[in-house]
Amino acid sequence: MAQDALKDITEFFENDIGESIMGRNDSLASFRELGPPDLCHIIKTNNKVSAKDIGSYHFVLGIDTSSSATIAAYLNSLSYSLTEEQSGWFSNNSQPSWKIRSGTYCCFNAFSRVDMRVEVQIPGGVVSYLVDLKGDRHPITNNTLWQETYISGILRAIMDDNDEPDGNDGNQLRGLRKLDAIQSLESEKRFLEAASTEFWKSWQLGTDPEVQVATYVSNHLSNGLMKYFGNSYRYDIAAKFFEQLAEKDPEVSVLLAKSYIGYDEEIKAIEVLNRALKAKPQSYSLILVQIEFLRKKKRYDMALKLAKLAVTYAPSEYSTWATLAEVFFEKDDIEMALLTLNSCPMFTYCEKDSNCQRMPMPERLNIAMNYETKSSPEELKDIKDFISPGGSTDFRDHIHPDLLRLPANSLRGTFLKAYNLLVKIVRKIGWNKLLYYRSLVFVMEEEYRIQRANIEKKQQEENNEERKRTVSFSRTNENKMEEIAVHEQIQKTEEPEEKNEGKGKETVEDKGNETEDLENKMEEISLSSDAPVEKDQEKEEDKGESKKENENNEGNTLSHTNSVVIDNNGAESTENDEEKELNKFSQYSFKNKRLCERWLDNLFMVLYEDLRFYSSFRDEIVHLKAREARHVAYRKSYLEWEVFGDLALRLDHIDEAKEAYLYSFEQKYTSKSLLRLLEIYSNEYNIQGSLEIVNRLVILYEFTYNNNIYPNPIGRSIFKLIHYHGLVKVMNAALGLTNYDLIQKYFDYAKKFKVEGYNL
Repeated sequence: MAQDALKDITEFFENDIGESIMGRNDSLASFRELGPPDLCHIIKTNNKVSAKDIGSYHFVLGIDTSSSATIAAYLNSLSYSLTEEQSGWFSNNSQPSWKIRSGTYCCFNAFSRVDMRVEVQIPGGVVSYLVDLKGDRHPITNNTLWQETYISGILRAIMDDNDEPDGNDGNQLRGLRKLDAIQSLESEKRFLEAASTEFWKSWQLGTDPEVQVATYVSNHLSNGLMKYFGNSYRYDIAAKFFEQLAEKDPEVSVLLAKSYIGYDEEIKAIEVLNRALKAKPQSYSLILVQIEFLRKKKRYDMALKLAKLAVTYAPSEYSTWATLAEVFFEKDDIEMALLTLNSCPMFTYCEKDSNCQRMPMPERLNIAMNYETKSSPEELKDIKDFISPGGSTDFRDHIHPDLLRLPANSLRGTFLKAYNLLVKIVRKIGWNKLLYYRSLVFVMEEEYRIQRANIEKKQQEENNEERKRTVSFSRTNENKMEEIAVHEQIQKTEEPEEKNEGKGKETVEDKGNETEDLENKMEEISLSSDAPVEKDQEKEEDKGESKKENENNEGNTLSHTNSVVIDNNGAESTENDEEKELNKFSQYSFKNKRLCERWLDNLFMVLYEDLRFYSSFRDEIVHLKAREARHVAYRKSYLEWEVFGDLALRLDHIDEAKEAYLYSFEQKYTSKSLLRLLEIYSNEYNIQGSLEIVNRLVILYEFTYNNNIYPNPIGRSIFKLIHYHGLVKVMNAALGLTNYDLIQKYFDYAKKFKVEGYNL
């Protein structure tokens, strides 16, 4: 280990001192919710050699950030990580002596949206200040900011999922040091007192990505409290906390009722919901708790009525629509479930604040490893290879490209919830039946094509009729113009006759005959559009129109007779009739169906890709088992088995997923496979299987100086077993394990905090 590195903390070394602080300043405006983990930056100096100062940093969760003094104490404690490494029997005076000259601790206040910072000079004083989202520095004048920072820090530690299999949205943060945020009952009491004070500002913290608007009962503070007490099955403490708050606002009874149900006080929960609904009958959160209770009791008819009511009160929330769709699914009404799912409002998933903190590329990374861990050399070697893999081989070389291209791996938020509902439907009725219901509910491509063709045909006919009207109108105008021209010509011929009245009688008589002929013709001509049409002319027009109609009817009859086709059996089939029937059916089906939303249509394709690859991969495994059952695990890479396990777990094929993770771990030590297996075994309440996985994971935690007990996946799984089987039975099953001493601290925690089942 390098002499300038901390002994028990993984840290990044900077190229330029302070670049991590500048990177955090640039990222402050992108923090939306609780903020990223705390940043601890230190500057080290060496007085014995002419070496320049170096800067390093690491991320922390679980530190007491209630005041600048507690933060300064943590920064001072880092000095022991350096001196302990150099104060061994092998040390000599020729070795350089590195010391921490100064340190800066940054923690985000999620309530006031500022970054609280403490600078410590060793030796020297302590300076605290805050930095706003613009990067400007201000003094701290309000002590309430420290209480808000304290709550924000504990909530980040509780809600953090970096140690989960796909934690932090699949981008696990390296160099994260996670400590127990609440180490005793006294510190828990202190946290609850501070949380009750700031509870009515908790909506400012944001909420889960599936909820559009944060409320008092749906925010990171209330969710963090329910997660902290729920995973340890200590709902009685949560109920006492929410009882006082529910008196001020009836909507907080949502959390109180959930707590009562959590430790089997269902009658109290119903009474609380009854009182709260009388005060706030339009609260969809209260209705959703009722629906969940009725679904557990399999009273789906009553749950359906309430689910429809919840959608009426909160039509813009995803949770109400999703609950209605799930109730329809449980009632085996797949058509209505799909229609309801299609109506769900979908929200864009926001990236976590941990990923929004853009840090420059470090010069190097020092991974802390505890070589004093008691375990077999082979296991320690496997763990070391997993933590710090050698070589620069790309992981894509060990995995089939189709597995990397599965789009379901990137689903988050509401889209992942909707996908899970589709998986439930497929598991219940099958893929072909789902396609059948899909065609009944949504407009398919062929139906849309026929309807579009009919609309275009109708528009073309209307355009043709419009053209005919235009042509007939122009012809009528031409006839009128000709009539006006004839009338003007006649007037010109009458004027010279009047001038020649004094001429001879013979000339007058001759021209008089011609005038009489012209007048007789004029009586037959209409000189204005207002003049009435003669009856004879109307009769002739009627005859002409009847002739045209007869000709059209004859033409239709001819075209109809020409479209008759004789099939192979000798029967006559009319194409025109078939088209009419098809058009009528398509119009009827088109009007009674809905257009499938684009996102839901994409989810159908995502599910199809998962099912297709799962089927082909499973068939290949069956074929390999028939040929060589002993070496199946090594026919695929460990990454392929791991991804296939995720695929099987996503499709709710638990046994296949378990087998894939075991094959993956057989090839290479990976924490993801172990954590997945631990989750599967603990959900099955399998004591032996769960403890065997825990026995391997505690070595990894000890080797990497991960001393966190709760919340973490190991603690959650052990508490689940204690809740179901009792502490004595679980402890007796763990006595024969090789790493029982490392597991003992979880049992001690269960006794100290009185996890449900600790006295059984």
